[in-house]
Amino acid sequence: MKKGFIEIRSKESILTKNTLRIFLIIILGCLSLRPSTAYSQEDALSWEDCLTETKKNNPGIISALEGINIEKADKDISASVFYPQLNATMNAATSKTSAAGSGSEISDLYSYGVSGIQLIFDGFKSINEVKTAAENLKAAQYAYRFTSAEVRFKLRSAFVSLLRAQELARVAEEILKIRKDNLILITLRHQAGLEHKGALLTAEANAVEAKYELSQAKRNVEFMQRLLTGELGRKEFKQVTVKGEFIVNETAKEKPDFEELIKVNPSVLQAIAKKNAGSFGIKSAYGNFAPQILGSAGAKKKSSHWPPEDEQWNLELGVSLPLFEGGLKAAKVSQAQAEYKQAMADETGIRNAAIVTLEQTWAGLQDSIETVEARHNLLKASEERAKIAQAQYSTGFINFDNWIIIEDELVRAKKAYLEAQSEALLAEAYWIQAKGETLEYAK
Repeated sequence: MKKGFIEIRSKESILTKNTLRIFLIIILGCLSLRPSTAYSQEDALSWEDCLTETKKNNPGIISALEGINIEKADKDISASVFYPQLNATMNAATSKTSAAGSGSEISDLYSYGVSGIQLIFDGFKSINEVKTAAENLKAAQYAYRFTSAEVRFKLRSAFVSLLRAQELARVAEEILKIRKDNLILITLRHQAGLEHKGALLTAEANAVEAKYELSQAKRNVEFMQRLLTGELGRKEFKQVTVKGEFIVNETAKEKPDFEELIKVNPSVLQAIAKKNAGSFGIKSAYGNFAPQILGSAGAKKKSSHWPPEDEQWNLELGVSLPLFEGGLKAAKVSQAQAEYKQAMADETGIRNAAIVTLEQTWAGLQDSIETVEARHNLLKASEERAKIAQAQYSTGFINFDNWIIIEDELVRAKKAYLEAQSEALLAEAYWIQAKGETLEYAK
């Protein structure tokens, strides 16, 4: 009996030591974790803050605006031929002439005056060049809208990605807490002989995996911060946090009229402007075959002393018609016709692609909205099942295998719901881009 008593006390001692060892490991593991991930909302950027900063600093937006300025200048250059080209001149010259037997003579000549040239007719070539430049200016303005829509989509994607990464880090902490609580519970049950070693090892592995996923989530936050910083147009990286809700505003549950949306789509309007520019380009090329009529006038004074006193003026009317240029004019017409046909084909292709994109993105948005609702219902069900299963497992009504399946489903449901929410926001952003909405569109 004494020997048995000693063996029992020995086993209890070993059991106590093992229990203390395991709890020590758990406590040290908890202490080794980083502090709770809490992203301050005080200095966090809202979506409106990001829009305002991007309008000012994004290099793509700045480049597109300068593209408009270039086309404005090109239009002014094309229109300058309709105005008189005036020049003012002033000359002073001295010369020396020598003749055999008569010595040399030095003479001075002074003059000043104004002259001007005015285009009268060039076969409407210049008029059509101005119209071409005007259409190119429209194309640049629509290109700015297209660029702005693309930048808005990229900005929104970066914003949502950072928002998701922040929330995922928070969810990862919740999951880690669940895994840690489970590990403590299973450890106690294992030490009490109520659970097998496989359950303990599984709980330990789940806790390690949850800790890794939390570290991964934090690293992902840093990457998304850099991505958003780039879209904001900041020259230097600075850690930034964002604030917002996973709410889709642009639901568009009623199927819109895609034909009406196409009429204001910037990519389609840009293609139309390029096509119109091509049609004026053909007319301008034909203008090369017409004669060019120029008028000129001038007045000046000149004499051998200063100030000059002798007056002189002139009026001229000139007509020029190139007779042969090696087929240059015909080649320019052929080139302009080909560019016009290319622009027509591009317009058709862009229009068809835009309609398909609108249809696709609208359907994707509806799918995402419904997915969020479904995932939310599954999450609520998983949370309720997990509460019940936790109580049942603690009292021994269900075994580990059934309980851990329910716990795993809860973890997956949390992740799936967050993923569905973020995907819905991205689908909304894609739909807004397909419509051609710019950075001025604040939703």
